[in-house]
Amino acid sequence: MADFSEYTGPSDEWIALERTLPEPMSGLTIEQLKAVTNKDREDLAAREMVEQGLQSRVIFSDHSIPTRDASALKARTYRPAGVSASQRLPVYIHLHGGGFLFGTLSSEDSICSRIVVALAEQDAAPLPVVVVNVDYRHTPEHRYPTAWNDVEDALHWVHDHLDEIGGDGANVLMGGISAGAWLTASTTLAQHLGENKELASRPKIKGQVLMIPALVHYECCEPQIMSLRDPQVSSWVQNRDAPILPLDRVKLFTELLEVRGGKEMEGDLRLNPGNVRAEQVCGLPPTTIAVAGRDPLRDEGLLYARLLSENGVPTRTSIFKGIPHGFRRYGDQLSVSKKWDEVMADGIRWALREPVSEPFSIQDF
Repeated sequence: MADFSEYTGPSDEWIALERTLPEPMSGLTIEQLKAVTNKDREDLAAREMVEQGLQSRVIFSDHSIPTRDASALKARTYRPAGVSASQRLPVYIHLHGGGFLFGTLSSEDSICSRIVVALAEQDAAPLPVVVVNVDYRHTPEHRYPTAWNDVEDALHWVHDHLDEIGGDGANVLMGGISAGAWLTASTTLAQHLGENKELASRPKIKGQVLMIPALVHYECCEPQIMSLRDPQVSSWVQNRDAPILPLDRVKLFTELLEVRGGKEMEGDLRLNPGNVRAEQVCGLPPTTIAVAGRDPLRDEGLLYARLLSENGVPTRTSIFKGIPHGFRRYGDQLSVSKKWDEVMADGIRWALREPVSEPFSIQDF
């Protein structure tokens, strides 16, 4: 039985930073909270593009992705500036975090650019990729399964527009942060299980990178709890009042999805990839999973990593000890932000090398 409580913290570094942070916003409507958060995220990304010298090292192109319900998604590709536009590159589809409520196209510019630069400019063995940033639709305007449908439509669009983006269709990877990791895991699993014939007809996703992932709807987490030594050591209990993403914010995000069926949907693997059975994961592509120790979502990420690893899936697992969900926004104020960037880039590089499975282990930072 699992017990990951040793990673809870908080860390000394986080304690020092937390003293300097303003009080969380309160009294805002959902619409106001969304507008303020998205503006803050876009402003941060714009600053990082300048401060980290990313703008001149990446080539941007904007695209429109049609959806199955006759709408359209915004998307943006990022390629290393020193690589010919005609060169076919591995494709990394990036899905932002934000609880299905927050996130815009521009809020991801610095994240996507850092991935491109890290892989293209490494000294030993440069590995240029093209990143596709997909702005899937959000709550409260769009409920489950709109975002899931959008990501599947985006994957099809990538394969149908490889000439346009300069992509290599045999090397398409997918990854995301928090809610984006949830969408990544769901799409990768759906293709692997083969029940969605259109997804199954596409080349197999080469690898997935799941950063601080949510993997089950809050009302469907009973199988996770049953895998723990004791419910009291669960991250849902230990981190219910954690900063950035306390449990009540998790509940808000999931309630806005307006999923019908609640606990009865535990076996819906599109909604709950974390509830997949052992025999169903064999053959999944190489997977990188990184979690935060002071996060209500900690256990579902680590339990998923253990399940994959123990059933032959090449899996790399990392944990940021004593650090809360979404900490990367604080950049250089936390030393583990650099490790976050390395884990993301290394996860892509590692998956493209077609690694083999190893015993389950956790790298802690």
